[in-house]
Amino acid sequence: MSDHNGIDRDEVKHMSDEAKEDLNADPITGEPGSHPVGTGVGGVGGAAAGAAIGSIAGPLGTLIGGAIGAVVGGAAGHASAEAIDPTREEAYWRAEHANADYYREGHDFDRDYHPAYAVGYANRHRYPAEARFEDHEADLKKSWEEVKGESKLAWEDAKHASRDAWNRVSK
Repeated sequence: MSDHNGIDRDEVKHMSDEAKEDLNADPITGEPGSHPVGTGVGGVGGAAAGAAIGSIAGPLGTLIGGAIGAVVGGAAGHASAEAIDPTREEAYWRAEHANADYYREGHDFDRDYHPAYAVGYANRHRYPAEARFEDHEADLKKSWEEVKGESKLAWEDAKHASRDAWNRVSK
């Protein structure tokens, strides 16, 4: 059976993990463009999903959950998840953070840098497409103060990672 893009679901099920990731294929049905987080957001509602994530993961989870739940409704939830995939963003930055010119030895990704990146990618949806990081830096700094937890980074250091993540999801 083919989906609306002409891709056979059974074909997708037998693709490599990398090919499935490129299609964002549902791991169970093989449906291309599926996103379990977005589908869940559509069914449950953005606010509830954000609150549920936040209750489990604390302030950082609430921030990321709010980004996922920005748009409510089945199709809308699917669209918002396509716009931002926090799992993919975290994996990308986990692999790349040590290559950034602002990276400092002795700082931990999970404790120090991940919250900083999340401030950038999870807040981006709140602003118009043409918005610049610098125009909203005061708000982003407040978000940093709410989610930084045990991070050793001051905003002056964290903002570089936040700006990188903002710019990455702005493309």
